[in-house]
Amino acid sequence: MSSDPGLSARSELAVRGVAVDLGPSIPLRRPGGAGPSADGHVLVDGLKTTIPINPASPYRLKDGRLVRTGPDGGVTDLGVDVDTVARPAFYDLTTADGVPYEKIARLHGNDVLATTVVQTCVRYDEPDRCRFCAIEQSLRTGATTAVKTPEQLAEVAEAAVRLDGVRQMVLTTGTSNGRDRGARHLARCVRAIKAAVPGLPIQVQCEPPAPSDLGAIADLHDAGADAIGIHVESLDDAVRARWMPGKASVPLSQYWLAWDESVRLFGPNAVSTYLIVGLGEDPDELVAGAAQLVDRGVYPFVVPYRPIPGTLAFADGDPAPDPELLAEVTARVAKVLVAAGMRGADQAAGCAACGACSALSAAGG
Repeated sequence: MSSDPGLSARSELAVRGVAVDLGPSIPLRRPGGAGPSADGHVLVDGLKTTIPINPASPYRLKDGRLVRTGPDGGVTDLGVDVDTVARPAFYDLTTADGVPYEKIARLHGNDVLATTVVQTCVRYDEPDRCRFCAIEQSLRTGATTAVKTPEQLAEVAEAAVRLDGVRQMVLTTGTSNGRDRGARHLARCVRAIKAAVPGLPIQVQCEPPAPSDLGAIADLHDAGADAIGIHVESLDDAVRARWMPGKASVPLSQYWLAWDESVRLFGPNAVSTYLIVGLGEDPDELVAGAAQLVDRGVYPFVVPYRPIPGTLAFADGDPAPDPELLAEVTARVAKVLVAAGMRGADQAAGCAACGACSALSAAGG
């Protein structure tokens, strides 16, 4: 396990969360979404952090500090400052066509605007559905809209920058039936946002386009995207088949083609992918795969599997990983990143630039 107390604390929080009775004291919440997200946004020692609200957690917030309740009822101050993030002002506005801004895009951390531009996915029905994904859950509860238009996103982005000091934006999408996997709608959205807020860095996220349509990646670059995430979640085919049966039909060779083309266009450390700890992949193989990604210029964004209501894995009772395992893997991957001179904080926009869902930033990655 890592001996870094900051990394250990963030790993513990990422897995165990904080007690549910603190829900009202964490104003910025995201109850569901397209990937391994959590639903409370705070700053831990100044670093963006997302944490589950968990009634069984021994952790609580007290006077801006993280405390732990022991089995005997004693409370220990862990020496970690925790600041909450205020509800942003742009949430109170409505688009020109009558949609609340909060249904178009959400604040992540204290300065990242994020949205799923198409909230449906061709892989969401069983047996193709990713077991950790709840992309359509927020749509079914009415928390968002199925498709965000370029005009809506440009309007919300401008307000979020002006009113709340947003510094970067992340655009992800459910997968479409098209060969571009939804990339060209992302490109239209990027163009509109850049026209409204030229200086706002943007990361786009999608599945690898079909090999016959790799030009869709160039379209994203030409539209003005600053970074791209192509998320594989695991490099172990057995894990992929169990956890992401639909996505597993896309061979890893296709991911490598898309990553290499993305690095060629966007440059090293501007391309990233999620690697999820807790899906059953051998830790040594996960770290080795991360090192291979780093060698190709791709940033491996290491996050824990989180049991999110509305997902198949949650319904099956799949547990989150052991915090010590998460801290160990994160520390090892961070060491590889540091040796290569790759830091999430050096990226213009995206999940790694935000860092909230991972403990890598606490370990120098």
